[in-house]
Amino acid sequence: MPMISAQSPVTFQDPLPDRVDVVIIGAGVIGISTAWFLAKSGVSVLVCDKGRVAGEQSSRNWGWVRQQGRDAAELPIMIESINIWDGLAEETGDDLGFTRQGVLYLAESEAQLANQAEWLDVAAQHQLDTRVLTAKQVDELIPGAQGQWHGGLWTASDGRAEPFKAVPALARALQRRGGLVRENCAVRTLDIEAGKVVGVITEHGRVRAQSVVCAAGVWSSLFVGNLGIRLPQLTVRSTAARTAPAPDTFSGGASVGEVSIRRRMDGGYTVAAGGMNEHFIGADSFRYLFEFRAALSSSTRFLRVRFGEGLLKRLTPTTSWDEDTVTPFEHTRVLNPEPSQLAVERMHEGLARRLPALADVPFEEAWAGMIDVTPDVVPVMDEVGDHRGLFLATGFSGHGFGIGPGAGRVMADLVQGRPPAHDLTRFRFSRFFDGSPMNPGPGL
Repeated sequence: MPMISAQSPVTFQDPLPDRVDVVIIGAGVIGISTAWFLAKSGVSVLVCDKGRVAGEQSSRNWGWVRQQGRDAAELPIMIESINIWDGLAEETGDDLGFTRQGVLYLAESEAQLANQAEWLDVAAQHQLDTRVLTAKQVDELIPGAQGQWHGGLWTASDGRAEPFKAVPALARALQRRGGLVRENCAVRTLDIEAGKVVGVITEHGRVRAQSVVCAAGVWSSLFVGNLGIRLPQLTVRSTAARTAPAPDTFSGGASVGEVSIRRRMDGGYTVAAGGMNEHFIGADSFRYLFEFRAALSSSTRFLRVRFGEGLLKRLTPTTSWDEDTVTPFEHTRVLNPEPSQLAVERMHEGLARRLPALADVPFEEAWAGMIDVTPDVVPVMDEVGDHRGLFLATGFSGHGFGIGPGAGRVMADLVQGRPPAHDLTRFRFSRFFDGSPMNPGPGL
């Protein structure tokens, strides 16, 4: 199935209302999930997207729904999220491709295995079924590559889903509950009176609302920056591919040395190469350098800094506009970056070395997506204090698809003024300017 682009048909075109309770900016997994839980509570909601539902990272990710390796503060929300995933197909009446087939991280050395096993303390606090596998157990689980591994970390209760199916299916279910979804409708700015959000101004007109949720992924920092709000966030390119139908080498998601795989409903695999996330230098690289210094120093094995084409444009972006101006969101309906050919080559090499049964299976498509990363690699889920009624749900740092339904439930509670049932201290917006250290938490 080809990636969504600006040329993809518009399929969600609900009329623009004069007023709703809540407007959500961004129709990815976080925005649609938040709207879903608001609509279930009887709240009137409109989701606006500059391009398409799940047009960017929400349809381009690996499709893992994992608890394993999560930041300790994220894990309770993720546990709730995977339980929500369990019931979504029945509740929505649509197939989201979700199934629990486990997630496995393999280790080439005793040192690597010991490092992975440190996360068991986090898992034990939540009675998670994560366990360390021996080399023999790994060989039994993944046949055909015997003798390569010292062991691995295995969570049998983890799952996988189909990104290109799941979010649009949930959006359709949202419409059936009365929620409104409108593609090709960029929100240009907020309507604010006396420091309080009272609505949004879209390219098609004004909508009054009591609250607005910005769930705009990599576009969030740019959007709120136009309002004078500093949100440190960088954009990272991640490349993936899908194979033709292939032997069932492993039915879940696995990180197998320099390559990762996830079994697909169509009989193939989604494949990604480790260590190939790329940040392209731009104005934000310098603007947020101080906040990101810890993350960059700890991620040198996983992140590559690039200059690439378009450097001048990235160094001199449009950062301010008014409600009558055509915005950057309208100029780029769907961010559709070229995949890294080097990453694709690494995928082929990794499969040949690690999973010989998949070595000769052709790739039918390769693509890339842009990930919204925060300095401490966990999201913001909070209200912006000096813009009452504006909520942020962004910066999920490549972990958003699996946690999406749980995060949506949390955001729906926040918007309604309800206790969110989880400790959100780590996800507060004020951490970026209250002197808190920007330390990425332990994770795999």
